[in-house]
Amino acid sequence: MATLRVYKMRADAVVPRYKTSGAAGMDLAACLASPLTIAPGGTALVPTGLRIALPAGHEGQVRPRSGLAARHGVTVLNTPGTIDQDYRGEVQVLLVNHGDEAFRIESGDRIAQLIVAPVVQVEIEAVQDEAALGGTGRGEGGFGSTGV
Repeated sequence: MATLRVYKMRADAVVPRYKTSGAAGMDLAACLASPLTIAPGGTALVPTGLRIALPAGHEGQVRPRSGLAARHGVTVLNTPGTIDQDYRGEVQVLLVNHGDEAFRIESGDRIAQLIVAPVVQVEIEAVQDEAALGGTGRGEGGFGSTGV
């Protein structure tokens, strides 16, 4: 099993954990000096008070919590946010309030999920002829080309 190393920058930071044995994501909690309110249509970069070291060959994916999205319209703006294996700064979550009412966050509130996933880095080969890309049945069909 891979190991996620976690450093608490502040005593009140909450170490992420899985809520159930079958959970894919572990909760990330806000670590705030004072409550924070996100106005309707507004955004906020919410600190967690944590620094992490991901296992080699992995990334951290910051994803929304479904309950916040369903009940309040609050979600992660850059979903999924990516934490690179070599990042050592504070984990922060960029939230947006798509709801009709202001949303208040207090320190310790669960604001997002963190999923640790394997990453494959590839070699890049620049080709001179687009035929080298190979053909497919889809071809150049873009957004909506396969139906609704």
